Amino acid sequence: MKKLSILGSTGSIGTQTLDIVRNNPNEFKVIGLTVNSNIELLKKQINEFKPEAVAVMDEEKADLLKKEVDVSVYSGIDGIIKVAKLDETDTVVNSLVGSVGVRPTIEAIRTKKNIALANKETLVTAGSVVMEEVKKNNVNLMPIDSEHSAIFQCINGEKIGDVSGIVITASGGPFREYSKEQLENVTANDALKHPTWAMGNKITIDSATLMNKGFEVMEAHWLYGVGYENIEVVVHPQSIIHSLVEFKDNSVIAQLGNPDMKLPIQYALSFPKRFEMNTKRLNLVEAGNLSFEEPDFDRFPCLKYAYDAGKVRGSIGAVLNAANEIAVNAFLDDKIKFLDISKIIKKMMDSHNLIKNPDLNQILDVDEKIKEETTKIIENKQF
Repeated sequence: MKKLSILGSTGSIGTQTLDIVRNNPNEFKVIGLTVNSNIELLKKQINEFKPEAVAVMDEEKADLLKKEVDVSVYSGIDGIIKVAKLDETDTVVNSLVGSVGVRPTIEAIRTKKNIALANKETLVTAGSVVMEEVKKNNVNLMPIDSEHSAIFQCINGEKIGDVSGIVITASGGPFREYSKEQLENVTANDALKHPTWAMGNKITIDSATLMNKGFEVMEAHWLYGVGYENIEVVVHPQSIIHSLVEFKDNSVIAQLGNPDMKLPIQYALSFPKRFEMNTKRLNLVEAGNLSFEEPDFDRFPCLKYAYDAGKVRGSIGAVLNAANEIAVNAFLDDKIKFLDISKIIKKMMDSHNLIKNPDLNQILDVDEKIKEETTKIIENKQF
C-alpha cells in the first residue's frame, strides 16, 4: 500500500487523485492533504480519507479549520512542506499551481519521498536542482501529465541511449485556427473553453498560449536527458496520441488514449503495476482521422520563449515561469489582453541578468523579484 501526501487536494488533479484512491482502497492510503483556501471541500476530504495532518496556505482559513476538525492543521508554505515530509508518507503528489510547488518538492525528495509531479513549474524553474536531488537521494520522480506519462510508457524497458527524439503533441488549444488579429480581442472566458481537456484555470490559459507545451518541452529535457534539438512539438487537435518517441533505428512508438487525466495520474501512482480503470475505452473508428500540424511560433511565441529559456539554462527558466505566472493571473483578472502575456514574458527575459548555475535560494530570489517587477510593469502599462 502506497501512503500519499497530496499537495493541492481540492484542485483538478487533487480531486481526481482522490477518486483513484477511492476506487483502489487496498492500494493507497492518504496521510496528508494540503489546500490553498478551500477548507469546505477539505473538511469533506478529511471526513472521508482521515489523513494524519493537513495544511492550508491561507493562514486565516487554517485557524478557522483548526476549530472544526480533529486532525493536525498546519498553515502557510511551511505547513505545506510539513505535510510533504510526514514520516509515514512515501509518495508526494504535487499538484500545486505555480512556483510555490518548488520547495515542497525538493524538501520531500530530501526526506526520501517518491514524487508524482503535476506541478510543471518545479522543473521549469529549478530543473537542475530537482534532478540533482532525485539522483542524490535515489527516489523516483513520476510525471503526472498525459504527454510525459506517454513518453515514459514508450521508453519503459528501452535504453535511453537508443532514443533519437521525442515528439510532444499539443491540442492547439481553443485558438488554434485564430488569426493574430482575432487573438487581439479574445477574453479569459474564451481562453478557458479548451476543446479536449478539462483542467484548472491557469494551465488552461497556458494551453491557449502554448506556454504549457513549452513547459513540457523543458520538463522532457530534465526528465529524459534529451537535447532540445531532439524535442519536437506537433499540433494534434484530436488529443488521442499523447506523445511519441523515435529510436535510432527510426522506429517510432506512440501512446494513445482518450483525453482523460485519470490515466496518467493512476499510472504515476501504480507504477510498476497497472490497475483496471472504469473509463471509456478508446475506439479508433469513433476517433476518426488523426491529424498533425506544425505549431505557429509567430501567433504563439510563448512556445519559442520556452525553447530559448531551456537552451540558455541557468536562472532564465525561473524568469520565464514567474513572468508567465503573473501575466496569466492578470489576464484572468482582465487587466491585460491575451497577446500581452507573451510581450510581458519577453520583456522580462530580455532584461534579466543571467545567473549561470543558480542554487535553490538564488532561484527562489529570482522568482520573487521577477514577480514583483512583472506586477509593476503591468500596473504601469510599461510593456
